[in-house]
Amino acid sequence: MLRKTGAALAMLMAMQANAAYNCNVEPKDDIFISPQTVKIAGASGELVIAKNGDVTRNGKALTLSSTARQQAVSYQENIRTTLPYVNDGVRSRLTVAQSSLDGIIVKQLGTESNVRKRLTTLSSDLTKEMEKVLEPRAEGLAFHHQAITQVEANGRTLLNSTLGGVLQDSINELGAKQLAGVAKSDNPLQALLGNLGGLQQDIQNEWKKQEKDFDRFGNEACGKVTLLEQQRTDLLKALP
Repeated sequence: MLRKTGAALAMLMAMQANAAYNCNVEPKDDIFISPQTVKIAGASGELVIAKNGDVTRNGKALTLSSTARQQAVSYQENIRTTLPYVNDGVRSRLTVAQSSLDGIIVKQLGTESNVRKRLTTLSSDLTKEMEKVLEPRAEGLAFHHQAITQVEANGRTLLNSTLGGVLQDSINELGAKQLAGVAKSDNPLQALLGNLGGLQQDIQNEWKKQEKDFDRFGNEACGKVTLLEQQRTDLLKALP
């Protein structure tokens, strides 16, 4: 029961944080968005696309057909829409997950529970990891495709580290509350297990509420990334 309780906490935070990465399409380029251009660097060299469709490849300006120019315009416009969509979507869902879990912890363990601090730290650390993939910059946003695998591994490490502390704090704090009311209970251990079960059930119920939105966002994000990859492929074929 204790492990399931902690696993539910970890799952709710982790699934929200990693939503954007669960897709069969594997990006092969880094992308840098600035006010005037979008730069794509990686498997196909370096492309710089201006808002009007001008393209330079590895520093050389290309002469484009009208079709290729329109493809370039559409591709960079879609990048400017998709990356912020994924970035904002992950951040907002991580915030919602933390807030929901915090409400449950306050209800079950009280406002002074150390679990609340652990969740705040976990949320902050997961956000920092996410920013290694989707990096906010003064001039725009950068996507670092090679960071994805390491960020996923770091996220698992953070969650596993936090899990032990969450379980121990939950036991200690619920145990302390139970001991304070020991005279009212003939079986303190049974009451403690019951309280842990209540905490687990509240967390599972909250996950069920958020699961559909998580799935929807994950599917939409994957669809958008898949379209970007198709546009990239089509544009490369159209370039001279």
